Amino acid sequence: MKVGLSTYSLLAAIEAGEMTVLDILQWVADNGGEHVEIVPYGFSLVDDRALATAVKEKASELGLVISSYSMPANFVQETKAEFDAEVARLKKHVDLLHFMNIRHMRHDVTLFTLPPEKRTIEYFENSLPQIIEGSRQIADYAAQFDITTTIENHGMAVQHSDRVQRVVQAVDRPNFKTTVDIGNFLCVDEDPIVGVSKNLPLASLVHVKDFYIRPSYEHPGEGKWFESAHGNFLRGSIFGQGDVNTREIIKRIKHSGYDGYLTLEFEGMEDCRLGSKIGMDNVRRLWEEA
Repeated sequence: MKVGLSTYSLLAAIEAGEMTVLDILQWVADNGGEHVEIVPYGFSLVDDRALATAVKEKASELGLVISSYSMPANFVQETKAEFDAEVARLKKHVDLLHFMNIRHMRHDVTLFTLPPEKRTIEYFENSLPQIIEGSRQIADYAAQFDITTTIENHGMAVQHSDRVQRVVQAVDRPNFKTTVDIGNFLCVDEDPIVGVSKNLPLASLVHVKDFYIRPSYEHPGEGKWFESAHGNFLRGSIFGQGDVNTREIIKRIKHSGYDGYLTLEFEGMEDCRLGSKIGMDNVRRLWEEA
């Protein structure tokens, strides 16, 4: 098991002009991280070969593995031309991964932000042919480079564990799996322990995060709260300090035999560097105690 950090965790520092992606790599290494996940928010690599080269070389210099690359995508398009354009766009990112020697990719399959009428099982089933076809094309293209592609429980149309399983099984490619995010099941009001337990057998990578949770009838007031699919309130916390049963989930992950990358995503209101440092330390501690 290796603990690392998603660059998304330090997005606030990037947006404030306090850190670059190269600074993040150095920070992760300095704070005990063993790997890093690239999430190209606040910077771009696919159209900047010089920066991509610098990131690749910096990670190698620090002994950091770039464990994964996560990006938005949407295969649910109005026309075939738009669908084909989206597939072609993702293939350029696969080419980037090959250049950078990254062997794992997470891509969305629908828009992340969808109105309530597009979060239904009907919308999901109607969109499934495009989701399957797009995911297959990207997985098949990535296979030549020995790259695993994945769907995450991310975006309310496909965030449920059963819907993720439906996609993985229907795509039916050996290099197409799931990135299991232990907290994101809450966005569709699914018990994280249940969601994680169900999808671990299909997992190639695990995202760890924590949330504060308040019911729909107890408005928590100001702060970085957002609403789940059924109106409950969620806010990112330092890992191990929120309301997600992180101890039981880490125990189940460990006892399942999973021994791959654990990638921390910090989304709380605290300083992002402080939250990320404490969070990585807590992941290690809970793993040792499990």
